[in-house]
Amino acid sequence: MRGVDALRALPSVDALLRDARIESVIERHGRSVVTAAIRTVLAAVRGEIASHAAGTSDAGLIDRIALEVEKAVTPSLRPVFNLTGTILHTNLGRAPLPPEAIEAVITAAREPSNLEFDLDTGKRGDRDDHVEAALCRLTGAAAATVVNNNAAAVLLVLNTLAARREVPTSRGELIEIGGSFRMPDIMKRAGCTLREIGTTNRVHLSDYADAIGPKTGLVMKVHTSNYEVVGFTASVPEPELSALCRERRVPFVVDLGSGTLVDLAHYGLPHEPTPSDALAHGADVVTFSGDKLLGGPQAGLVVGRADLIAAIKRNPLRRALRVDKMTVAALSAVLALYADPDRLERLPVIRLLRKPVTDIRALAERLLAPMTAAMAHAAHVRVVDCQGQIGSGALPTRTVASAGLAIEPLARRGAGRMLQQIAVAFRRLPVPVIGRIQDDALILDLRCLEDEARFAAQLPEWRIAN
Repeated sequence: MRGVDALRALPSVDALLRDARIESVIERHGRSVVTAAIRTVLAAVRGEIASHAAGTSDAGLIDRIALEVEKAVTPSLRPVFNLTGTILHTNLGRAPLPPEAIEAVITAAREPSNLEFDLDTGKRGDRDDHVEAALCRLTGAAAATVVNNNAAAVLLVLNTLAARREVPTSRGELIEIGGSFRMPDIMKRAGCTLREIGTTNRVHLSDYADAIGPKTGLVMKVHTSNYEVVGFTASVPEPELSALCRERRVPFVVDLGSGTLVDLAHYGLPHEPTPSDALAHGADVVTFSGDKLLGGPQAGLVVGRADLIAAIKRNPLRRALRVDKMTVAALSAVLALYADPDRLERLPVIRLLRKPVTDIRALAERLLAPMTAAMAHAAHVRVVDCQGQIGSGALPTRTVASAGLAIEPLARRGAGRMLQQIAVAFRRLPVPVIGRIQDDALILDLRCLEDEARFAAQLPEWRIAN
């Protein structure tokens, strides 16, 4: 059929909407969604006809419309299997929540709550009331507040305590984290003037002493959680720096970034500074994240001196940066787990960190046969030992021993392209599988795989996706 005739033969939008095969799609997804899909498909087909591409049969047109509808109604935010080897993967949502937090979120979302209502007085309350006491008990702080992430916490603290004033900070601590977040930029946005001191690898107490003056708003120490400077280095211990700040009457603020509430040494990992450590060393205010090593929802936690926290709470920016009721509910449930050390295994981040390598290797051995069958003649699969990492800036130079499956294309010619196709095929599964390409293989690190049955059940579909 010639182009003009083919265009004339295309059914109208109204005709397709009346088609019996489309009616069931309308019943499931609604008329407006189906109408938009029809128009999208018809426009695409007209373009194909104009470019002399092959035409589309009537049955093919209906199939394309149904596929377009499914694509439109499928949520873009979907569960995935994190087999990257990075436990707290920023791009994959960081810490998964424990059952208690998930149930608390559902309840908060479903029903009205006393989010900002004091049940005793019948007057307006503060959403911090639901978590502040627990944060103070767990960290040793006198007061606390919560905002929507740690960057917001740092911004709020700086804007409250040091707007239009200087903030002496070591050059070696001017961090950049994912998403191009840079400490100098956040200071500028907070209305502060950064006063760089020391050098990249060395800073001394005298550098801080020389920098503190009438224009100083606060002194900030940033935990370089996402990198380490080694070799010829020097830094100032927090107790010495806090003593200097007390002597000069300026607040001492510590940003821990990925802060944890427990000593990771208990789980065979190097010690990571905790808010309790920083406060015990004399910090006046400490900021840290809720969705990293703490294992809770995205949040920025601010703990410290009562008078400083009170000033921070009065800042109008706090309202713009506050958390919603579901975050409050989830954080409250997570903090409750910390009150009982015997229940910390219910936190997924703790459970994943503690998972024995022998158990992970046994899982890899069980999955070897179904994975090999799924790969058919495309790739060779073998069990391998591998090294993962905590992620989200925690202990960046330390690896976590693990095990997994290495998938290597059988054909040497075009192996790189084939490896990319294999990775894409895994991402197209009903629950996308995200691994990492390393040493000419797709590595699926199994430390974070907790639903073995669900993962294995979809493997036969890999060939369809491929």
